[in-house]
Amino acid sequence: MAYMISNDCTMCGACESVCPVEAISAGDNKYVIDPDTCTDCGTCESTCPVSAISAA
Repeated sequence: MAYMISNDCTMCGACESVCPVEAISAGDNKYVIDPDTCTDCGTCESTCPVSAISAA
């Protein structure tokens, strides 16, 4: 089960820089997580300063 980024994302980039498999990239209005690449490590969720990331 991959993680998801909600519309609460502020595009700060904190999650992208800590993802060990580079599954996170900038979308139009928020960062997005590629579910096929995500390994469910949870590093991004604990790094997000606005709690916009959660398990899908």
